[in-house]
Amino acid sequence: MESREGRDTNEEYEGGNLDNQFRDGREDFLHNYLSHELTSESDTDEDELNENNQQDEYLQADLKQKSFTDFKQIEELLNDRWPETKIEPSLSRISRLVAFLGDPHLAYPVIHVTGTNGKTSTSRMIESLLRELGLNTGLTTSPHLHDVSERIRLNGQAVTAERFVQAYDELEPYIAMVDAESIAQGGPAMSFFEVLTGMAFSIFADAPVDVAIVEVGIGGTWDATNVVQPAVSVVTPIGLDHMEHLGDNIEAIASEKAGIIKSGSIAVLAPQNPEAAEVLIKRAIEVGAVVARQGVEFKVSDRQLAVGGQVVTLEGINGTYPEILIPLYGVHMAANASMALAAVEAFFGGNHQLNEDSIRRGFASATSPGRLEVVHRSPTVIVDAAHNPNGAGILALALQESFTFDFIVGVVSVMGDKDVAGVLEALEPVLNQIIVTSNGTERAMPAEDLLDLANQIFGRERVHIEPKLSGAIDRAIEIADASGSTGVGVVVTGSVVTAARGRALLGHMTA
Repeated sequence: MESREGRDTNEEYEGGNLDNQFRDGREDFLHNYLSHELTSESDTDEDELNENNQQDEYLQADLKQKSFTDFKQIEELLNDRWPETKIEPSLSRISRLVAFLGDPHLAYPVIHVTGTNGKTSTSRMIESLLRELGLNTGLTTSPHLHDVSERIRLNGQAVTAERFVQAYDELEPYIAMVDAESIAQGGPAMSFFEVLTGMAFSIFADAPVDVAIVEVGIGGTWDATNVVQPAVSVVTPIGLDHMEHLGDNIEAIASEKAGIIKSGSIAVLAPQNPEAAEVLIKRAIEVGAVVARQGVEFKVSDRQLAVGGQVVTLEGINGTYPEILIPLYGVHMAANASMALAAVEAFFGGNHQLNEDSIRRGFASATSPGRLEVVHRSPTVIVDAAHNPNGAGILALALQESFTFDFIVGVVSVMGDKDVAGVLEALEPVLNQIIVTSNGTERAMPAEDLLDLANQIFGRERVHIEPKLSGAIDRAIEIADASGSTGVGVVVTGSVVTAARGRALLGHMTA
């Protein structure tokens, strides 16, 4: 793989996760943000600023601009590697990298999170709770919405461009060594996800953090994150997804995800279908892990809708937390909150009740960008990253239960390697009109092909097509405004990329 020093210019950078219009928008946003950050620091009395202070500001501006330029260059190098959707069942490369680095992933306790749906939301809630309980936290999730640095967080904040660049530069010689060894043995260079996982482990050790919350990328057993030795292993609901990598049935997929349950850990398990549950329990017994099951050892005992979310009473592993505000929508988010609380209780031993005020603050500050997120009003526009039939079904239920819509327009773009028909069938009962489009990536099903499927499932009179996502959102808003309904909504969904680009088009450039 080419090193960063080998590139003389960054002018041809195209970005692997955003097309040009989104890349340019992000750069404009960051430029404006950096400019505002610098000028706002000197909003006091400008007459008191001396020449040295001004020179310091110019130096800081230059450093920030250099970090931003270096960051884009590193992002390009990462995007040149194997994408995270292409995996090889091996932990050899990530194991070699962390060995070179002195095993940073063993420098702190870990809560490891897998599942098919709800991983990121649960991970973010776990982090928020632990932070409010006074711990310094590290969090790594995937995929990102707008910026690759979102994947690595310290105390709830994405790492800065400077820190990201520093971490990459420190790891680059070791990454090159692993690449060379693997290629010499007939294998691939390290993947995009493997490198980022190594960077996260290193950043967490350097911080240092008191605890790291590590979300699996795909599966579990062969995921690059699975070199950790977790104190708590969390498994959210398992469904059919990534079948080309994990297997074509629930038992096979559950077996892959069960790989994160290890000796000495506490396994916090969401309700599963019987086949998946049997696999998970068998794994826990084999390795001697303690099991805590949602609906048995802990549960949501009461739930009421509220403005901006919901109020729940959570019965934890060893305590009850009444009337907790969760500023997120949907019964699934209440279940995710229950899982997060149980994971945190398990982390502290599961034998005493946690500070209730801290738990309240942790949940009240929890966010989940791109997941049933309201990004516009009049009409209400929601973005959601549902990308498989299970996720689409959860979205459909939440739209009916948590909102007062009587007319909903869907804007949908799904990746071609997903169960597209299954996604559309799950959405059909709740969408009055659907606009099929493309999110602009190579993996996205062409809008014309999506149109054919939608016509079969929705009927031609309910289906429209727009080639670009921006035009689809504009048209959806026009249809919503012209509907004459007082309870009208627009939902942008079908993939993480669709949700990300939808929220970016509506002015939300950070997550």
